[in-house]
Amino acid sequence: MIAGIGLPHIFEPFFTTKEVGKGTGLGLSQVIGFAKQSGGDVDVASEPGRGTTFTLYLPQVEAPATDAPEESKAAPDGRALRILVVEDNLDVGRFCTQILGELGHVTVWAKNGEEALAMVEREPDRFDAVFSDVVMPGMGGVALARRLRALVPDLPIILTSGYSDVLAREGTHGFDLVRKPYSAAQVAEAFRAVPGRSETDPR
Repeated sequence: MIAGIGLPHIFEPFFTTKEVGKGTGLGLSQVIGFAKQSGGDVDVASEPGRGTTFTLYLPQVEAPATDAPEESKAAPDGRALRILVVEDNLDVGRFCTQILGELGHVTVWAKNGEEALAMVEREPDRFDAVFSDVVMPGMGGVALARRLRALVPDLPIILTSGYSDVLAREGTHGFDLVRKPYSAAQVAEAFRAVPGRSETDPR
């Protein structure tokens, strides 16, 4: 039952009534983001003693023709990038790698900044780009980005975060930023300008 003070805020990114470490507050914000992106909406009704009901509205579309050719999984511009995803939250990490995979890119997932830095130190030319969360236990995304920039100066680095207060306080130090919760279209646009070193280097 979520009626009361929390009901007007349940779709806000990172709003949660759970204890620290027990939930991200990203779930419902992503649900309504997907619904809106598809031209739909989400309605919620909650009443003490009766529970909570969510209703998902999506537009009706015609089924594709059965003889239509299978849609290609290739990236929209034909470039499959090798992307290092750095994300400590399991749900967000799975969501992110799924999006990038559906866009035709190849991903490797590091669960924290230290793991990501070790990967790049071992193989500096392995990745075409890095997509890193900002707020993580241990080494944060900005610190990681600065270490990686010193290690591989031409490596494109894109940061992501939903913590506006952290971004206002610490900034992004000139690195590109995608705000959470993000959509597949926003992620695709963020990587559209990444050159893909594999185009000129067959490694």
